[in-house]
Amino acid sequence: MLILTRRVGEVLRIGDDVSITILGVKGNQVRIGIDAPKDVAVHREEIYQRIKREGDIDELTDDGFDGEAVR
Repeated sequence: MLILTRRVGEVLRIGDDVSITILGVKGNQVRIGIDAPKDVAVHREEIYQRIKREGDIDELTDDGFDGEAVR
């Protein structure tokens, strides 16, 4: 596992197409923004696990929208 330290406003790049921006830190919560192509699924871990458990693989590869994100 790669461990990184970032400040608010700084960006982490994954490959050429995905960027993660640190938007804010409040207490023990970090707000992040994720910019990724529509064909890259982006889910919170608990949503990903629920989708896997329910066997809805199409939702994992659909548009990456977990119902709470704003693109």
